[in-house]
Amino acid sequence: MSAGLIAVELPWGKTEVLEGTIVDELFDAGPTEGLDVVAACVNHRVVALDFPIECPSRVEPVDAASREGEEVVRRTATLLLHGVARKLFPGLRLHVGQSLKGGYHYGVSGEHPPLDELAAALDAAYHREADAGRQVVRQEVSIDAALHLFEQEGELLKVRLLRVWPSHRVPLVSCLGFTDVRHGPYALSARCCRAFRVEPFEQGLLLVFDGVGGARAEERQEGRVLFNAYTETKRWNERIGVGNVPDLNDLCLGDRTRHVIQIAEGQHEKKIAELADRIASRRDELRVVCVAGPSSSGKTTFVKRLSIQLEVNGIAPRTLSLDDYYVDREKTPLDGDGDYDFEALEAIDLPLFLAQLKDLVDGREVLTPVYDFRTGLRKEESEWRPRRLGANEVLLIEGIHALNPRLTETVEENRKFRIFINALTQLCIDDHNRIRTSDGRLLRRIVRDRKYRNYSADKTILRWPKVRAGEEKHIFPFQERCDAMFNSALAYETAVLKNFAYRYLLEIPPDSPGQAKGYQLRRFLELFVPVWPDDVPATSILREFIGGSGFSYK
Repeated sequence: MSAGLIAVELPWGKTEVLEGTIVDELFDAGPTEGLDVVAACVNHRVVALDFPIECPSRVEPVDAASREGEEVVRRTATLLLHGVARKLFPGLRLHVGQSLKGGYHYGVSGEHPPLDELAAALDAAYHREADAGRQVVRQEVSIDAALHLFEQEGELLKVRLLRVWPSHRVPLVSCLGFTDVRHGPYALSARCCRAFRVEPFEQGLLLVFDGVGGARAEERQEGRVLFNAYTETKRWNERIGVGNVPDLNDLCLGDRTRHVIQIAEGQHEKKIAELADRIASRRDELRVVCVAGPSSSGKTTFVKRLSIQLEVNGIAPRTLSLDDYYVDREKTPLDGDGDYDFEALEAIDLPLFLAQLKDLVDGREVLTPVYDFRTGLRKEESEWRPRRLGANEVLLIEGIHALNPRLTETVEENRKFRIFINALTQLCIDDHNRIRTSDGRLLRRIVRDRKYRNYSADKTILRWPKVRAGEEKHIFPFQERCDAMFNSALAYETAVLKNFAYRYLLEIPPDSPGQAKGYQLRRFLELFVPVWPDDVPATSILREFIGGSGFSYK
């Protein structure tokens, strides 16, 4: 290799480039037709297109349609929206919330016109700037310079966040005069953000993603249950005094961690007790309680705590496991990769389940099957379990399909109560940067899998896209059918998970594709002051993942 040249491996072949060559130049000469390249993956880390090559590297384009590309585009779109808002309405402040059907919700404060007028003005200006390809500027400054900048701009949340910043340098990003801390890669131009729009929604605004992960207006109307769950969690966090990461860090550093944990756990217990009371109020007709939720939402612990509260109300819960109704493995449907799709409804012997469910609800005794996961076969009928649903008893059905109407179609609607559980963090980094709900669940799963299932963080991360795809297909389409939604997120949990997850993420091999997500999660965890789990109660949903639970999970 010649002096000054660096070896680069691209998807379409190997080459040599001058040291300092930016990755965008590599793609100019490559076969990227049909791709909307918004970033690059360099040695398994997602970076901006102006990233310089300084060592031998494997470089891949990141398409806007990929999960990594969607994150880049959405991050850029939010930056552009804040820049437009700052330019048009200097007295306006947007407060990012969480994702709803097809977009992000923003609260508004300060001086602004009526919401309809505000949304229309922001939408028009947003599209002018996106169509013009407004540039996104990246820079890196000293911690002192960043603190001075944000103090001058009145961004006190960012100042507080930087008080625990783990480096002497701070990456920044700017657009239309608005500057933010860079928490991940951005597109170089806002042109990729054109398929977005701004709409009024529930005393605030929605930044709707039409091009990537978007939804029609009628679909967003179905997100009101989800919005109400977010709103309730926001009120809970306000009572604790934790609305964002700087708030949590300050409380932890001020030795108020125990109080935060106690209040957060008390809120959970109160909500579970209220759900049990609602079920008990319908004891004369209600026979089935369905509990569904995505991976690592805490379903197992929730069901155990709900069962206790039901017994307090004089109702005996009886469980019916969907796992025992799996078809023989050879009859299991296959997914697009040719693997067994255990998350498909067709993986369950639905006719048998429906027949037995109806018999149980009607008070008849049945023999329920027993599935042997080692052999992939149902055990002989001589080993099946007799079951009958008596007076003051309800049947608890937990599983990813529990809210699918096909699973309980033999039971009258008035005899069912449906609960959807998810870890919907309302905690944000600051007013401009949200925390992805799925990242919170992924951290839970990484810790649990590594501690108790001999499954590395690397394997968990690589498996996660398929898990998410299954959730989007089998779980989330039915979440708005629930009678109640339970948010299992705890305001303090990331500070506790950091003690375990950060180390497990460091174990990811540097040449693994899982390194990209692992690096992003490590950067995220660095924003939190760690909290040791001593004060987390044994009944906490968090104990399902970090260990030390008072419940048995066998």
